[in-house]
Amino acid sequence: MGDLPRALGVATLETLYMTSVASVLVALAGLPLGVLLVVTDRGGLWPVPALNRVLGTLVNVGRSIPFIILMVAIVPLTRLLVGTTIGTTAAIVPLVVAAIPFMGRVVEQALREVDAGRVEAAVAMGSTPPRIILRVLLPEALPSLVRGAALVVISLLGYSAMAGAVGGGGLGDLAVKYGYMRFRVDVMWGCLAVLLVLVQLLQWLGERLASRFDHNGSPSPSPDHT
Repeated sequence: MGDLPRALGVATLETLYMTSVASVLVALAGLPLGVLLVVTDRGGLWPVPALNRVLGTLVNVGRSIPFIILMVAIVPLTRLLVGTTIGTTAAIVPLVVAAIPFMGRVVEQALREVDAGRVEAAVAMGSTPPRIILRVLLPEALPSLVRGAALVVISLLGYSAMAGAVGGGGLGDLAVKYGYMRFRVDVMWGCLAVLLVLVQLLQWLGERLASRFDHNGSPSPSPDHT
């Protein structure tokens, strides 16, 4: 470990790889999940209480499992999907599974903050549920969605460090193998500093994007003519 800056650079790239790929996959699964949690609820655009209860239960179970335990529990799934349980690519599987329920709740909360009057106006003008979701709910909730997504990505960054501690690579792996086990305090502090910088950058970026999308009003939804 004579070249600490280079080692930190490689570990940082591995962490960014895990976090970025997992973030995309979590968004692709978590956004529809959050929408379903809202529209299938009683009084929603497509009320299906039984489905809503099942989805809510799955989300609650997923959020209640500690990440380290989850990693071990889904080892067969990880091996099935990527052919191994060690390395940065393998770590993406538990990262995604752990964060999808969190993202689902984030999306749900953001959509529930939308003014009900706008949804009622769209319904009164004959808009279909898909149109209301795409033209009213998601645009109105966009600032909250962006802030929530930033929190999810930051959580994934923390999860990736934990994954690294058990063979997932990245900053967590570097901190444990070369910092903790070899009593290299400089390596430990270096990894911590990089993680702190990444978290601050993600938080700043999320706030900047959310402030750009934020608005105090939007045009009334157009009626559905299709």
